[in-house]
Amino acid sequence: MSPENARQTAKIKVEDYLAGERESAIKHELVNGGISAMGGASANHGIITANLARKIGNHLEKTPCLTFIADMKVKLESNFFYPDITVDCNFDASTPYFTDTPVIIVEVLSKSTRKMDKITKKLLYFNIPSLQEYVIIEQDYCEIEVFKRHQDWKSAVYTLGDKVYLNSIDLTLSVEEIYQRVKNDD
Repeated sequence: MSPENARQTAKIKVEDYLAGERESAIKHELVNGGISAMGGASANHGIITANLARKIGNHLEKTPCLTFIADMKVKLESNFFYPDITVDCNFDASTPYFTDTPVIIVEVLSKSTRKMDKITKKLLYFNIPSLQEYVIIEQDYCEIEVFKRHQDWKSAVYTLGDKVYLNSIDLTLSVEEIYQRVKNDD
């Protein structure tokens, strides 16, 4: 079921949401008081996420920056999301279940999440003061879109043969590295 279809009309309090998430076997996002169940991911989705998280994590190994995959919530006001990858260089351990200071957020798109990731989440993420880059990755073909705060959130699109530079963590990766071992139309 897509996040849009799973949305409930009843509003839930943040405290109730956070308490429920600690005990739930299924992850949920909280957007404008409504919750959405998170579905499972495809193999391509998992491979792309693992490739990129491994490269970022290795690069940041001797820094204060932490790389989180899928289980760390990002908080923006009373909204909570589970991005595929989050990088936080100022993580506050007193809030071990979420962060509100990410510098990079990565979402790997699927048919069921595309609209939410490209429109709703993007507009909300741009309001996170610490966020420097928002990365959207297609899983069905090789295309990466990067939005950068220092470029007024204008996007750049990268395809096979290109290199992606994440300036907030000073890391350059080829598109091929990110899509290594992925089976898609490209």
